[in-house]
Amino acid sequence: MMFTNKKVGAGTLIAAGLAAFAYYKYSKMSEEEKKNIAGDLKEKAQNLYDQYAPEELKNLFNKKQTSTATNTGAQFGEGS
Repeated sequence: MMFTNKKVGAGTLIAAGLAAFAYYKYSKMSEEEKKNIAGDLKEKAQNLYDQYAPEELKNLFNKKQTSTATNTGAQFGEGS
């Protein structure tokens, strides 16, 4: 099997350096700071979903959540 040499561009090196720096900073944070970051990201993602997701997509997800909730209740309700 022959291996080919691939050139690593400057952009790849910069991206790898930024990723390493971000990991380092994250590893030095307290648990409270990590929870705040996760909460902020979830809130921003929910806002983006609410603003930009098409209604058909939202309706599709709502139907799946509703049917899953009703099916789960039926499974655990009988025979316990």
